[in-house]
Amino acid sequence: MTEKPNPTRRSLVRAASLIPLAAAASSANSAITVGLIGAGGRGTFVTGLMAKHAGARVVALCDLFDERIEAARQRLPAPDAKGYRDYRDLLATDVDAVVIATPVHVHPEHFEAAVKAGKHVWFEKPVAADVAGCKRIMRAADSANPRQNITVGFQRRYGQVFRKAKAAADAGAIGPIRMAHSRWLKGIADIGRPSTPRPATEEALVREWRWWRDTSGDSLVETFIHGVDVLNWFLGGRPLKAHGTGGRTVIRHGDTLDHVHVTYDYANDVQASVVGSLITPPFYRSVQEEFFGADGVLETSQNHWAHHRGRNEVVREASPRDITIDAAEAFIERLRSGKPENTGIEAANSTLTAILGQMAIDLRREVTWDEMMRSA
Repeated sequence: MTEKPNPTRRSLVRAASLIPLAAAASSANSAITVGLIGAGGRGTFVTGLMAKHAGARVVALCDLFDERIEAARQRLPAPDAKGYRDYRDLLATDVDAVVIATPVHVHPEHFEAAVKAGKHVWFEKPVAADVAGCKRIMRAADSANPRQNITVGFQRRYGQVFRKAKAAADAGAIGPIRMAHSRWLKGIADIGRPSTPRPATEEALVREWRWWRDTSGDSLVETFIHGVDVLNWFLGGRPLKAHGTGGRTVIRHGDTLDHVHVTYDYANDVQASVVGSLITPPFYRSVQEEFFGADGVLETSQNHWAHHRGRNEVVREASPRDITIDAAEAFIERLRSGKPENTGIEAANSTLTAILGQMAIDLRREVTWDEMMRSA
């Protein structure tokens, strides 16, 4: 008797691609419908851009707190959007796409469920707060239907100024990149908040998640990761190892650091540094990346890009608009055009890069990528 071959994951995913997705069922003239899971400030902002600039229709809102659902209805505006307290109830609807903007530590759970529900997904960075969560994200992303669009909120990859700088780098405008820097220096309004005990209930912790390492991943993973992702993007991959330092100079509440300095070693003996701080004076902010080659320097930020060609020769171009608009429009356009992307694994690698730096800070020594991956 001949043994029947077992179907591979790839063959199963190929077969699954024949199943229509919700967005594919929408007519060319109908608006893409979007549901928001996590109706806080960031989620409402991104979803609002999809509605205002890309013509999406916000039809569902999910949050643990009723006041946030109502505030999101007013801010979007989406007065007729149906409210849900349980994200699984929203995923059971026929909404085309979901925006996941929940606390970082629950991203893997929510992302897995959205992928299984066949939804197109935008979810906010970082993809997870720890190595185990990143591995979970990677497995879920790898299992997705090829027609599902999966985008992570690294909006710099879609910003016009960043794309022009990347095109210049790829064209050899500065020669091979020898060195790179990411700088993220800013102050936060409630930096003087006094220390209080860790929230005792899950509901209270959800309101406080940014202040605790196990729910946010810490400041390098949750905030400074944007620059980390740009480094990986321009340098063409993840680093091999990292070492770094950091501390708490001013912030007293929670257990996250308020400043870090990490150096990553990439292939071809290229080093890149990340300097991040949340303790500058409130009037000062400096957020940008720099890439150095033998023939010039490229500078990127959400406000501009610049090409330093010589001692007194700099070509500079301002961003025409908020780069998150570029990202939101691109997400909805991919659904309309039927040309999906799946950035889940790539985004997980950027999150793991930030976690690698955090481990090096915590252990006060050099940590390799392989050591980090074996830790969970």
